[in-house]
Amino acid sequence: MHTDKATRLQLLNFRLIQTRVFHLTWMAFFVCFFAWFACAPLMPVIRGEFDLTTRQIANINIAAVAITILVRLIIGPLCDRFGPRKTYTGLMLVGAIPVFGVAAAQSYESFLFFRLLIGAIGASFVITQYHTSIMFAPNVVGTANAAAAGWGNAGGGAAQVIMPLVLGAVLMLGAGEALGWRVALLVPGVLMLIMAFLYWRYTQDCMAGNYSELRAAGTMPDSGKQGGWSSFKLAAGNYRVWMLFVTYGACFGVEIFMHNVVALYFLDNFELSLKTAGLVAGSFGLLALFARALGGWLSDQLARRGGLDARSKILFLLIVGEGLGLLLFSQMDSFHLAVISMLAFGLFTHMACGATYALVPFIDRQALGGVAGIIGAGGNVGAVAAGLLLLWLGELQQTLFILGALVLTSAFCAIAVRFSVEHKHQEEELYQQALAQRAAPAAGSA
Repeated sequence: MHTDKATRLQLLNFRLIQTRVFHLTWMAFFVCFFAWFACAPLMPVIRGEFDLTTRQIANINIAAVAITILVRLIIGPLCDRFGPRKTYTGLMLVGAIPVFGVAAAQSYESFLFFRLLIGAIGASFVITQYHTSIMFAPNVVGTANAAAAGWGNAGGGAAQVIMPLVLGAVLMLGAGEALGWRVALLVPGVLMLIMAFLYWRYTQDCMAGNYSELRAAGTMPDSGKQGGWSSFKLAAGNYRVWMLFVTYGACFGVEIFMHNVVALYFLDNFELSLKTAGLVAGSFGLLALFARALGGWLSDQLARRGGLDARSKILFLLIVGEGLGLLLFSQMDSFHLAVISMLAFGLFTHMACGATYALVPFIDRQALGGVAGIIGAGGNVGAVAAGLLLLWLGELQQTLFILGALVLTSAFCAIAVRFSVEHKHQEEELYQQALAQRAAPAAGSA
């Protein structure tokens, strides 16, 4: 079922199932991230509604990413067992419930509860990476993974920009702030329901069809390494998975931590309006539109000559750049310098995320769901750790400085990812086969 993986990314050829899957995965991921972070830019209004303390806001930020750790660990093996199509559709349908619930919250406790449950849709990332990984060949899979994830991650940045505008539009229609933010938060829930229908209707699990049909026809095994929890166990026994667990915590963990705090940081430190703070915060997230794809593309290009080791080295360099940039950002007391340094370290952060998942498909092809799930959970562990650090220190600027130092240290985990000669030889053969397959149509038309 893996013989016809796409060897190039053809964005406009919608007759190809790979193209349809690519676009629908990033669109679903965009909607999920939009819903996941829709509350963040409205927190200044919500803070006034429930009279929240700094500690309560920190608890809400931790809750927003905590449950995602568990769901990401589960969702990878579920993809192996039921296929990404059913898993993604189910996640969006179930995930829409707490999105509507948070709009109906009447107290800090109920808001915290629904904010915790909303975190489950952050597991959409694992399904996105799983689905593109089984649709694209080794020569282009890094670019496909990073581009789909990058355009999806931009949903977090879009939420920072769009949600204050939606709130403003509702207020213009005559609603008060107490009702306005609730109406605004209905929008991402509706979008999730629409996207669930589109995903179910227009995608399939792999090139050969859907897993349930393939298993019924006897062309795909129903158990073993390729299905269910054995995938998780196999992945958990691979030390490379845990090295990338740490690196992903250092890049994606910092990214989602920033999504939750950056609007309030600029609002409080530089006395901006809610709309301006949202625009600044959104610019960090919207870097993902191209930066994450750039990290994956760079990994693919360097792998042409340096193989798998080159993928590890570029990841190391990107995380070093992120750590240095974060240290610099934490020390800026000028608004303009703070924005410039934020964009600089954000560029490295998003590229490091892309470079991490450009490595994921090569760790263990027999346990892709488990590998993607564990490493994806590492991002949320990093975000929770950052939230707990803020809770402990009670001061955001100092938290950012210490995070920068921790990110620098974590870069060495990327260098620790090494592969056996046999493994590299096998992957090189698959890579060359993909290149030959890509060149064949060109030679035929010539």
